[in-house]
Amino acid sequence: MKQKLWLCGAAAFAALFLFSGIMLGRQLADQKQSTEAFDNIADMVVEETEPDAAEQPEEPGETEASPTLTAYEKYAAVYEQNPDFVGWISIDGTNINYPVMQTPSDPDFYLKHAFDKSYSDYGVPYVQENCDLEQSDNVVIYGHHMKNGSMFSDLCKYESEDFYQEHKTVHFDTLADFGEYEIVAAFKTVAYSQEGFKYYHFVNAEDEAAFDEFIAECKSLALYDTGVSAEYGDKLITLSTCEYSRTNGRMVIVAKLVVPSAEEVDADAGH
Repeated sequence: MKQKLWLCGAAAFAALFLFSGIMLGRQLADQKQSTEAFDNIADMVVEETEPDAAEQPEEPGETEASPTLTAYEKYAAVYEQNPDFVGWISIDGTNINYPVMQTPSDPDFYLKHAFDKSYSDYGVPYVQENCDLEQSDNVVIYGHHMKNGSMFSDLCKYESEDFYQEHKTVHFDTLADFGEYEIVAAFKTVAYSQEGFKYYHFVNAEDEAAFDEFIAECKSLALYDTGVSAEYGDKLITLSTCEYSRTNGRMVIVAKLVVPSAEEVDADAGH
């Protein structure tokens, strides 16, 4: 009887070990596939090139040819591969450098699907279904917090003010325009709870008071003071990922679009 119990235990242990090995292998394969896929997508992005020597000014006082690459031209090849593509999110000095998707008729599709629409635990960052990239006061973007540091994992580093000081800017380009955003607040909350801040409900401000109320709540929850605020009329993005210190915890970054001053616009027009 003891021998049978020992054999049964050994068999169960071996089965568990085999299952764990299979799952680990699957995770590593998915990680490798995800990394390679995003690298391939990034290769489709057209980067601005330096003007040819023939285009350089020949006489003193002449100005160089200005860059002509539009946002659509930069990301056209990505969009052609998958028309669910709506933009590109990146934060310098982090692992965040990804395409952003949106599927209003199937809101969370890219939670568990890759860019090519195959199943993936990594998913792809995506925009909340009721957000209009051109019209909404606030565009909410979700991304996974993966243990290997990919996707939106680096958002959790904003718990440190020192990290924020070195990474104050978020870049979010759409097919229509390039976008640079400065961070207004970084905070933690919980989802699916009456106690949590339902930041994802704020997309379009009914009026100035509603906008101010949203910013005030973000500031009250902020982990530190960024010295940056926002006022009615500003365009916001909200980045959201899981945060594991609490059940259903979320790390949230709210940032506002940097609008060039009139002097900067005139200076650009002169080149």
